[in-house]
Amino acid sequence: MTDSAPAPETPLSTRADVDEVVVLDFGGQYSQLIARRVRECGVFSELLPHHVGAAEVARRKPKGVILSGGPASVYADDAPPLDAQLLELGVPVLGICYGMQLLARELGGRVESAEVGEYGRSQLTVQEHGTLLRGQPDDQPAWMSHRDTVYTPPAGATALASSTSSPVAAFEDVERGLFGIQYHPEVVHTPYGQQTLETFLRDVCGCAMDWSAANIAEEQIRLIREQVGDGKVICALSGGVDSSVAALLVHRAVGDQLTCVYVDHGLMRKNETEQVEKTFGEQFEVPLVVVDARERFLERLAGTVEPEAKRKAIGAEFIRIFEEEAAKLAGAVSDDDAPEGTEVHTSGDVSAEGARFLVQGTLYSDVIESGGGTGAATIKSHHNVGGLPEDLTFELVEPLRALFKDEVRAVGTEIGLPERMVWRQPFPGPGLAIRIVGGEVTQEKLDILRDCDAILQEEIRAAGLYRELWQSFCVLPDVRSVGVQGDERTYGYVVAVRAVTSDDAMTADWARLPYDLLDRVATRMVGEVRQVNRVVLDITSKPPGTIEWE
Repeated sequence: MTDSAPAPETPLSTRADVDEVVVLDFGGQYSQLIARRVRECGVFSELLPHHVGAAEVARRKPKGVILSGGPASVYADDAPPLDAQLLELGVPVLGICYGMQLLARELGGRVESAEVGEYGRSQLTVQEHGTLLRGQPDDQPAWMSHRDTVYTPPAGATALASSTSSPVAAFEDVERGLFGIQYHPEVVHTPYGQQTLETFLRDVCGCAMDWSAANIAEEQIRLIREQVGDGKVICALSGGVDSSVAALLVHRAVGDQLTCVYVDHGLMRKNETEQVEKTFGEQFEVPLVVVDARERFLERLAGTVEPEAKRKAIGAEFIRIFEEEAAKLAGAVSDDDAPEGTEVHTSGDVSAEGARFLVQGTLYSDVIESGGGTGAATIKSHHNVGGLPEDLTFELVEPLRALFKDEVRAVGTEIGLPERMVWRQPFPGPGLAIRIVGGEVTQEKLDILRDCDAILQEEIRAAGLYRELWQSFCVLPDVRSVGVQGDERTYGYVVAVRAVTSDDAMTADWARLPYDLLDRVATRMVGEVRQVNRVVLDITSKPPGTIEWE
């Protein structure tokens, strides 16, 4: 749910007796993650736009309300405001980051811009544990992302903690049921954050904490049937866990009404196209159309260097291909009419005449990084969100749009997706194109990057570290360096190795890979990939960086 969409007329929970906590989205990158963490505590949580109003929140009869963070300053002219009537609903309210600053300002506290912003890990010092921080250590790490700071808590509230740049990093007014924390308890880099949320839900809100996400698959299958009816559907299949789970959910829901379309854009990792064909065409017996569009995408990307332009070009070309395939399946055109550079072959009983629905494995992390809502900052446009053309003719079916990767994997396990696919590391839709940085995409660069990435993956799997990493991959900057190989001067490419740990892709830490592993990787790349003479390691966390370079 984002600000650009209205709140649903009825709560999403299928149980009338379940306790619910509403999270109001003020445009923060972590807003959906707050709701996810609340669900992990066994309490159903729904994310609503901040402007839905107190009456709409009250209609849901929540046990509590959480105000999310956001990118704005509370003093900015266009800053999302706080509906003061929310504080009169008679339920506890917890403000996080921007939400805490809104609470403090509304209640008469002092909020000002600090001289130094606080981003990433910080040290939290607890002076008073109160109710919210009961049972937690006096000193603990916490994840911060803010510049405005609360200097004085509201009258009647008790300051609980401080940090390096935040005189008041937590406060509470138990009598009025108002709580604020400057740090982000929802991210994994705040080790006591989940305990803080559990305390708020159990001890403050009085939630039963008995909700389970086990019914996600069943609920999504029901929703797909309602949306699609007897219509024909095309699924954008990449072979990754997101599109694979989406495909199987839709296949469970509508069966032969689905045709999967896999586009080989030439930007995949080594041997992945063959793996996709074998898994879906043979193992799952899902009708599958394989489109060889490698030449088309290379021509489309020729001369394109800027990352947003790459993403939008790839997204637009994907949609054009799906529209062409829909026309072919409807009998409007034949394969002979396919644009130059495109070849098509099929497996299974392909029949999608009149297809007007397009399935995508879009996740909520894609949506919010693409600026999925009023007040949300655009970090980068994902090809299946911000890269979609304005004249899109399909109605989108996105059963995973409200889920994070860990929930998608849980659904995949529930519906029988093989473990090796469930735990496949994330791979961007634009593929290797956005891992060729600072220059145009060419066949030579793709081959170099594919070979280096295959070496990295082989060594990481051999070391038993694949499941421990969120992502591991290579980046090929448009940079050459001088080297010496065989007593001769070389002028070759530099390859960067990127490996991170994360739970949700919203934050990530660089992985401390063993030195001997890095040594094997670098030695093999320089020795086996002729055009490479230097290997470097990216040790940047997210934030301030992103996981991908582009």
